[in-house]
Amino acid sequence: MAGIAAASAFCCAALLLLGRALTTTGELKVEMMEGGTQTTPLNDNVTIFCNFFDSEPHNITSVGITWFRKSPTFDKEFKVFEFFGDHLKAFRPGASVSPWRLKSGDASLQLPGVQLEEAGEYRCEVVSTPKKAHGRIWLGVVASPACRLFQVVVKENESKYIMCESSGFYPEAINITWEKWTRQVPHHVEIFEDVIPGPTIKNADGTFNVTSKLKLNSSQEDPETVYQCVVQHVSLYTPWRSNFTLTSRQRFSESEKTAVFANYLWILPFIVFGLILLIVLILWKKVRGSKTKFSPMSWGWLQELRDHGHWVVLGFSGWMWRDCWYCWVFVVCGFF
Repeated sequence: MAGIAAASAFCCAALLLLGRALTTTGELKVEMMEGGTQTTPLNDNVTIFCNFFDSEPHNITSVGITWFRKSPTFDKEFKVFEFFGDHLKAFRPGASVSPWRLKSGDASLQLPGVQLEEAGEYRCEVVSTPKKAHGRIWLGVVASPACRLFQVVVKENESKYIMCESSGFYPEAINITWEKWTRQVPHHVEIFEDVIPGPTIKNADGTFNVTSKLKLNSSQEDPETVYQCVVQHVSLYTPWRSNFTLTSRQRFSESEKTAVFANYLWILPFIVFGLILLIVLILWKKVRGSKTKFSPMSWGWLQELRDHGHWVVLGFSGWMWRDCWYCWVFVVCGFF
């Protein structure tokens, strides 16, 4: 009895293995990237992966590959590429599937210079007559923001701001925050007050721009305070950061700068008087060095000055340089 039972069990196992072999015969499978989503940067060349497995040896001439794309805005599929035997057609310029990789079961689609509007659901359909299988994947296209940090002054109230600008990014969702640290608090502290977010602006190419401003209370802040703008976006592997350091010189308000200038304004007349005196002394030495008498009609040296591009006009009253009794001087300088 034991022998009969053992033989019966062996027969059942053999039949089960034979049944599995029969069910796998003629099976065609398609595998796409795990997770069902693939992301690529804007204007980059992308390969959308698709591998197929046929339980039977296949001839490439009997294999057909068709790629479809479904737009997020239209519930309709459009052909991107098709290949069957000697027939090959790219409905999207530059789309291709490598024929020699098809021999090893690789039907991946290659797209050069991907644009934002090419995001959507892609379907890879493989036909190995009479079998057919397909797989789907979502392609996302992102654009990294170009960021910069700079200081601006609003003329109406002379307020100072640090502006953090991000431009050319996609998708629209973005997060801009502000942090600071000082010598007294040497660790990052997020700032919530005096932060003014700007509107998000859509560009003609579908990307977006946005700005965020932080108002500076420079008179209340300690010198060497460091402000930091932090930008987070799905296209960035790590947040973008940029620092702005408040120096002692930047703490002056516009009114304070005006007051400082006014304190030194009294020096200006002395500077002007000194320049006039210097010009007179130079002219006096020039004439004193000559052996001829000077009279109001002796304008040769004056013509020489004019030829060099400057006018120096002097009026004299009845005297010669060697007598030097009385003179009045008007100096007018211009450039011709």
